Amino acid sequence: MAITKTEVVSVRVPPDVKAALVAAADQERRSLASMVEFMVLDYCRKHGVSAPANTAENVVRSGGAP
Repeated sequence: MAITKTEVVSVRVPPDVKAALVAAADQERRSLASMVEFMVLDYCRKHGVSAPANTAENVVRSGGAP
């Protein structure tokens, strides 16, 4: 598998949204970055938004939704 560089994304969210993200990541035993990646790609899959194939495959391999 080819190694791809990651991108830096910085966002501001209300404290309750961050707490929800931390809780979801803890429940799934993921890092915050991994949880955000999973949530975005899962949303894209469910709503027909195109995502690069190699990124979607990585989430599936790591336990994400197919």
